[in-house]
Amino acid sequence: MTAPRALTRRQFTAGLAGAGAALAMPNIIRAQDKELRILTWEGYAEPQWLDPFQEATGARVNVVYTGSVDEMFAKMQGSKGADFDVVAFDTSAFARYIDADLLQPLDMAKLPNAANIVPEFQKVEPVMRGDDQYGVPFAWGSLPLIYDVDTFPEAPDSWLVMWDPQYEQQMIALDDANNSIVLAALVLGFENPYDLTDEQFEQVKQKLIEQKKLLLTYFAGFDEGVQIFAENGIKLMFSMGEPQLAALKEKGVNAALTIPKEKAIGWLDCWVVSSGAKNVDLAHAWIDACLDKKVGGLLSTEKGYGNTTDAAANEQIGMTYGDRLSWLLTPENFTKRVQIWNEVKAS
Repeated sequence: MTAPRALTRRQFTAGLAGAGAALAMPNIIRAQDKELRILTWEGYAEPQWLDPFQEATGARVNVVYTGSVDEMFAKMQGSKGADFDVVAFDTSAFARYIDADLLQPLDMAKLPNAANIVPEFQKVEPVMRGDDQYGVPFAWGSLPLIYDVDTFPEAPDSWLVMWDPQYEQQMIALDDANNSIVLAALVLGFENPYDLTDEQFEQVKQKLIEQKKLLLTYFAGFDEGVQIFAENGIKLMFSMGEPQLAALKEKGVNAALTIPKEKAIGWLDCWVVSSGAKNVDLAHAWIDACLDKKVGGLLSTEKGYGNTTDAAANEQIGMTYGDRLSWLLTPENFTKRVQIWNEVKAS
């Protein structure tokens, strides 16, 4: 994806829009530079909180959505961060971005709503570099196994089902270097899927090549995965996250998700300020607005993501399986992981 596009995941009723307009936006500045450029995932810049932010600041918000972590980093690296003001990505990528000088430390005094973050997400080691804090947690979830209930009346208990020839050409998987390698390492039973030896890398590569032969295709992006699943009789999907299940159900697909016994990948997305931000105060104002507790509640109840400011909303949507997730960490060699993934896809 190379250009901004409108929200496509779902339309909002007038009632929801009205609820969004009522959100409080404390400590908002009036914009001097009238444009805020956001690079993020679908569901993180929705009308319920984006519209009140634009009204409060007078800013025009330009949102670009990404389909994968690799695409996001390429977009940031391509302009040395100058094309975007604020970005959202998970904790595993912080070292990569900081080392590439693509981020700037946050001024926490400009983020009073950070006090709303629930205790379990108040101290997140990967977002720190010395005394500098580069990100604040916003959303969390898993990359679960989504399956067709008509085919599996009982949830599959192992990821190995996605290596079962019985379902050849009826499975799809996320096109993502690091996440795919972590999943294969979990399936292989490696103790630390984020710190692999050369021998383990080779085993992971062969495991992923074995799976590739059985897949219908890889998908990049939320909507693409949902569309392929719904239109091609897909039975199993290594998914981008919980909201894909809701989208499939909206299309009439009898699907469900599960966290297999090997665990699933857990991600924690954080807002950051680009080193190339044109208006640093406006960037901080956006992040602060996103940390409003009401935004956290909407993120969960309307979009299906876990949030970091409203614990009750997490309980309401059943996001209670954090202890069964393998939380993403910075891998030992991200460049090597991308290289291996490219070799898998080229095999």
